Amino acid sequence: MPPLDPEQDIWFKQNLLPYGDQLAAWLRRKYPNVRDVEDIVQDCFLKTIVANGKRPINSPKSYLFTAARNQAINHSKRMETRGENVLARIEEFDVLDSETDVVEDVAHKQELEILEEAIKSLPARCREIFELRKVHGLSQQEIAERLGLSVFTVYHQLSIAFDKCACFVERYEREGRQ
Repeated sequence: MPPLDPEQDIWFKQNLLPYGDQLAAWLRRKYPNVRDVEDIVQDCFLKTIVANGKRPINSPKSYLFTAARNQAINHSKRMETRGENVLARIEEFDVLDSETDVVEDVAHKQELEILEEAIKSLPARCREIFELRKVHGLSQQEIAERLGLSVFTVYHQLSIAFDKCACFVERYEREGRQ
């Protein structure tokens, strides 16, 4: 998706961006089992912008929160159906923990290798933004400033990165079962 035109950028900054932190806090409180709340927020920003481009939204805040609620519910259902996703558990990995057994260590190492391959398969810009967010812990705003991009572009690129990584992992798991 190309960068926002100036009107879309202004609309985003006025009608959605001010609610980002509030939306993230609400999601954490209302859906404590959902991980990667920031990713849900950015996906909802993107969906709301796209929807507004097709037909003007009268209440952007309501639309944004409704989209987030729906996405959090869907995320929870997916997690229940297929178990925890490798991407969602990455912060739990402690491969050097001496109290875990060898089988767990090997499994964790394999999961990390799969995730590393998924990240390597990303387009260069997506990979750079993903690493700045997930490895270096920069916020979307900090990444946008550092790379000279709009916040929307960072959100969009992160969304692409997460989708591509999830597809890579799912494809790997599906091929491994056959």
